[in-house]
Amino acid sequence: MGQSGRSRHQKRARAQAHLRNLEAYAAQPHSFVFARGRVGRSVQQLSMDLRRVMEPLTATRLQIRKKNSLKDCVAVAGPLGVTHFLIVSKTETNVYFKLMRLPGGPTLTFRINKYTLVRDVVSSLRRHRMHEQQFAHPPLLVLNSFGPHGMHVKLMATMFQNLFPSINVHKVNLNTIKRCLLINYNPDTQELDFRHYSIKVVPVGASRGMKKLLQEKFPNMSRLQDISELLATGAGLSESEAEPDGEHNITELPQAVAGRGNMRAQQSAVRLTEIGPRMTLELIKIQEGVGEGNVLFHRLVHKTEEELQAILAAKEEKLRLKAQRQDQQAQNVRRKREQREAHKKKSLAGMKRVQAEADGDSDAEDPGAPPEAEGTSQQEEEEDEAEYFRQAVGEEPDEDMFPKAAKRRRPTGPPGKKQQLKERKPDRGSERRPQKAKGRGPGAQAKMGHRGAARNRGQGRPRPPKKAA
Repeated sequence: MGQSGRSRHQKRARAQAHLRNLEAYAAQPHSFVFARGRVGRSVQQLSMDLRRVMEPLTATRLQIRKKNSLKDCVAVAGPLGVTHFLIVSKTETNVYFKLMRLPGGPTLTFRINKYTLVRDVVSSLRRHRMHEQQFAHPPLLVLNSFGPHGMHVKLMATMFQNLFPSINVHKVNLNTIKRCLLINYNPDTQELDFRHYSIKVVPVGASRGMKKLLQEKFPNMSRLQDISELLATGAGLSESEAEPDGEHNITELPQAVAGRGNMRAQQSAVRLTEIGPRMTLELIKIQEGVGEGNVLFHRLVHKTEEELQAILAAKEEKLRLKAQRQDQQAQNVRRKREQREAHKKKSLAGMKRVQAEADGDSDAEDPGAPPEAEGTSQQEEEEDEAEYFRQAVGEEPDEDMFPKAAKRRRPTGPPGKKQQLKERKPDRGSERRPQKAKGRGPGAQAKMGHRGAARNRGQGRPRPPKKAA
């Protein structure tokens, strides 16, 4: 088997590089962008456009169902390394945009005064420039006019900066910067302008014909006699293809950029093309936690220090009562558990006592005695029944009636007193036969079996009638 194309050191280096890339990717901020509630088709599309802006460090195919609450999203965001929530919602009067920092807040609530979707922005442009390679890297964030206008403005700037990974200007690769996100703050109206642009770098200092040759699409020179006509005069080109460049967008490139003519230490122009979406935001309030907590700033409601202290005291009292109820509930649960255990022990003790008193005479099924003891007891029962039959009838029972009792013969010897009375003949005036037990003939006794005989013995045996002397 031949050797692989890479050596052991190359494989190790590639594995280490892959591990470093994974660690760097996990250290970057990630986000969830979704809509909450009944928002309508336009606001739902706005959330999808915002998700497009946050690519690739966002969940592109995220699906939020109606039954999913904000707590469910927070529980899922922890293991996935999500650091921010961008939520769009709608009421009867306004559309709101919430920016949340996980896991402990704060939460910034903006009111969307105006918005324009991506499809509307692109359709208004004469030539738009948007392709999939632009969304392979996060956009470049540009903040404008976020000066010393208050702590809430500084907090807004910090939140927007933490949405995207930080950039080291000395090590950044210019080929990874394909988009730009501009957020402009207006201190007079206290509104923010949200704009999303595509970046294009083109060389300057060349004629229009040379720029046309440097493009991917080669110009049509069928009407020209020589290429010098295209380079010198720019014949056959329209005026719309020449974009105005000036000092506002011309810079010297510190490194080579992808594109024809963009060389290092050469003059190039940076052109921006808006690709949407477009929003005008107004900060309403800032909360301490994730969707709840103390209100740190509110644009429409202003409270005095006494009111804030009263609200804080009421909240502390509410927390105290909640803790008291939780303690009381824990005590009730503990007490009920102890009562159940005591009742269980008492019930088991009573069951054992009843079982001991019954001592096997209950109606429950008896497993029975061993075979040897059972045979002995059955033989004794048949002997007792045979003796009772002799006393009641005055005759010897047949051998088939009590087979086990017949095995044990009566001892031969002088007849006893009772036997002498049986052999003595009755007097003349007394020809009556001995009275039989009611319902107890030889056949009836055999039909009843052992259980019936035992039951009758328990009720009391009728004594045989005395014969007349």
